[in-house]
Amino acid sequence: MLVNKNLQSRRTFLQKMSIGITASALPMDSLQANQQPFEGKRLNVALCGLGRYAGFMADALQSSQYCKLAGLITGTPSKAESWGKKYDIAPPNIYNYQNLDEIAKNKDIDVVYVIVPNGLHKEYAIRAAKAGKHVIVEKPMALTAKDCEEMIQACKDAGVQLAMGYRLHFEPYHLEIKRLGQEKVFGQVRLIEVSLGYQIDKNPKDWHFQRALSGGGPLMNLGVYCVQSCRYVLGEEPIAVTAQFGPAIDKTQKLEVETAITWQLEFPSGAISTSTATYNGGIDRFYASADDGFFELSPAVSYGPFRGRTSKGELSFPDIDQQKQQMDEIGKVILANEPLPSHITGEEGLKDMKVLEAIYEAARTGKRITISR
Repeated sequence: MLVNKNLQSRRTFLQKMSIGITASALPMDSLQANQQPFEGKRLNVALCGLGRYAGFMADALQSSQYCKLAGLITGTPSKAESWGKKYDIAPPNIYNYQNLDEIAKNKDIDVVYVIVPNGLHKEYAIRAAKAGKHVIVEKPMALTAKDCEEMIQACKDAGVQLAMGYRLHFEPYHLEIKRLGQEKVFGQVRLIEVSLGYQIDKNPKDWHFQRALSGGGPLMNLGVYCVQSCRYVLGEEPIAVTAQFGPAIDKTQKLEVETAITWQLEFPSGAISTSTATYNGGIDRFYASADDGFFELSPAVSYGPFRGRTSKGELSFPDIDQQKQQMDEIGKVILANEPLPSHITGEEGLKDMKVLEAIYEAARTGKRITISR
């Protein structure tokens, strides 16, 4: 796996810290050069919401080195029973949405991973924080920037950490395109094109099409990946946006959210990006054009496996379990009692939400919208 310099230096720092922490308590001959303060320990994770993606996370946690699935939170009794048996979860570690607050008494749970529909992220993240548990939230962080700010504050008040489930921040191909962009390997990036979409059954009863639960259509579900990739490849925050809603393929369906949206972001360096998020067709592509070359991925921002190339040749990295890698990286930091790296904190989720809100405003008004910091 490719490891960027920031992650490598962080690991070196944590290893040095572990020696310093244990030196005062242990005889010198018991210290090992690579010993870490959480040697042999794993972070106990409870999944809040047992939908499709929670299944990916549950399976990944079975092979995680630094985390384990230790609890379940669901509003469906049949899932509580079947998941409890499948993953060998003790009944005292299985909660519903009504008694979730009792998790505060459970010392066998360290983290609550919130994977419920978007509109419920804020409620359950804040309840978990008040129960004294660290919180991981799936994207998008919430429905509004204000909600994100309240979640961040609640976690600070409770003295717990808040992480975003940004799996691509630990994935080799994405670490590489971040390096290529931020280190200007091909010179200044001038143009990025990144889009994600697929055909989906447009059932109004699906929570993805209910505004109160989803907050929007493919922009909220898929477009956040596109926004993220532009931000971390350039290492810049967008300053303005224009956007357009796409036409609905079937106008007879009464849906509460858009089925397609296209937007254009402007960045301080002069770089621009253009993206589409859609439920009307399949696309999964990233392309960056720089002064002295290009780099691209296709597939790009889905679950992979990713493939890519640059103007100098093919990219080739291992295909990894993205969810496992994400949980291991988060687990190591929390187990070491270190602050999470800034690129996966709640503040990062807030930055994304401000961009998503500006995209919607631009699409609704037809105006160029300045994005607040």
